[in-house]
This record gives sequence, C-alpha cells and structure tokens, in this order.
Amino acid sequence: MTTFDVLTVGNAIVDIISSCPESFITENGIVKGAMNLVDADRAQMLYGKMGPALEASGGSAGNTAAGVANLGGKAAYFGKVAHDQLGDIFAHDIRAQGVHFETKPLEGGAPTARSMIFVTPDGERSMNTYLGACVELGPEDVAADVVATSKVTYFEGYLWDPPRAKDAIRECARIAHENGREVSMTLSDSFCVGRYRDEFLELMRSGTVDIVFANRAEALALYETEDFEAALTAIARDCKLAAVTMSEEGSVIVKGDERIYVPAIPVDTVVDTTGAGDLYASGFLFGYTTGRDLATCGALGSLAAGIVIQQIGPRPRISLKDEARKIGLL
Repeated sequence: MTTFDVLTVGNAIVDIISSCPESFITENGIVKGAMNLVDADRAQMLYGKMGPALEASGGSAGNTAAGVANLGGKAAYFGKVAHDQLGDIFAHDIRAQGVHFETKPLEGGAPTARSMIFVTPDGERSMNTYLGACVELGPEDVAADVVATSKVTYFEGYLWDPPRAKDAIRECARIAHENGREVSMTLSDSFCVGRYRDEFLELMRSGTVDIVFANRAEALALYETEDFEAALTAIARDCKLAAVTMSEEGSVIVKGDERIYVPAIPVDTVVDTTGAGDLYASGFLFGYTTGRDLATCGALGSLAAGIVIQQIGPRPRISLKDEARKIGLL
C-alpha cells in the first residue's frame, strides 16, 4: 500500500528573509551563498541588524515537501519544532500546503530553529541558521508506517549537523528498503559536503541512499576535483541515480552510462535563489514517483526551480501544477 509519493526529512526552520547591500555581507563576516551555522547570540545580533523582513516557513526538505504537494503529489514531512510561536507558524504553513506533518513538538527545550537569510542585489542568498529545536530530531520521531508507505524518503545533507538526526535517517532507510522503497538525499551545500564527505560517500556506496541531488559545486566538492566530467562519472558509479543542477545551464541526470541534459527555463529576473535546489528536487521527485521518464522529471525540476527564484521566499506562490500543464509536462 502506498500512502505518500514523497516523505521528506529535514531541519524545520522558519526563514527570516531580508534584502541587503553587498557590503553588509563582508562587514558582518558572513560566508556568501552558504548556510552559516550560528549560535543564539549571533542569531540575535544579526536579527537586530536586519531591515524589513519576510517570515516564511522554510528548511530545505520542508520546501521540497511543499513543492511536491503544490504539484499535486502526496507529501509527508518529519522535522522538529518547539512548542512556541515560530513552531506553530511552521506547522500551520506546511499543513496549509497540503503536507502531512505530525512530528511531536519539543517541550521545554531550545526554541524553534530560524534562519536569517540576507539576499544581495544579485539574488544570491546567504543563510545564517540557528538550529535550536532541530537538533532534537531523533529515531523516536520516525513514524514507521509513514516511511513504509512512501515511495521515496528524501532527506537533506544538513541533517548531518545535528548528531541524533543521523540515527533517525538510518532508521528511515532501513524501513524504506525493507518495504521495497527508495531513499534519496541532497548534498545541501559544498560546505556541508566538506564537513561530511566521507560519510556521504559511505551512504551512497553502501546503498543506504539510492538517489542523490547536487549542484555543480557540491559534486566537485564531493570528489575533491575541478573536473566536472570526472565528478559526474564518479557519482554515476557511486549511486543508482543522480540529478546535478548547473544554474542557468540547467541540469544533468546521470544513471549508469546514461546522461540526460535538461535546459533551465527562461527567467526574466532572478529575485531570490532561496529554495531553488529544494524545488528542483520536488519537481524531479514528483515526476519520478508518478512514473514520468527521467527527462520529464528533470523538466519538472527546472520549472519548479525557475519559478521559485523569481519571487522572495522558498515556497512557490502560484500553482506549479497549472504552470506544468501550460507547457505540457502534466
């Protein structure tokens, strides 16, 4: 029995998004374009320096689940929030998108995670994330029936930062594979790859992970090479299926000796790249779990990513299903 197309597992984070000049990034020692982990004091300091901001439920895997639901798929999500105002906002928002979310909130511990995201005039986003309650996600939060009845369980590489989440992911993978399902991960960002390269490779080579999502920088970082072709050859060897995005050049889907190049959709103005990779994964996984060919899966990913970068915030405000129908993808 299948209940869900895609189950995603990740850090449940409320994004606080603000525009800033390039100088703000350098003056405050922020690594541009990366996810910078910060403690509570630095989070408070950066929040105090922010201009007018938009608050939106985010977190990489949460965005992917929302995208799958927006396309008309059946999505579920595991992620830990606290029993506080931001936690209530997160739970409301993801459920309002049509995502099944029943992870029990944390009582009496750290507050709900938040990420201060600074968007520079070039549309690049620099994230400063206080993980808070996220680090308490553990094996006890794994609902075995949800994993067993999801076609693909997808998790974010960022989960390797909070240690207990690793155990939760391995438990998800065990249940998924015992029930004939597949497991997918995103490498998240090149700095994350640098922290956990050996562990990520072990997940792939051991068969714990079947499907990998990466961008060009992450793929190069994973294999410590500047040769993109060599990285594609290596990732094809190490996992069953991979989708590697290349910004405005589109993406390449790699399966054994097969490579499928998928163009990006035309974009008038890049407003905010927050969520681009997350939404690419949602489009691809929606196509994959509903039986589309790999080229169509990639095209759905390109569409979802191209739409989300033309707005502020990581969750699409228009119907991806309607947009996909307009161009004949559904």
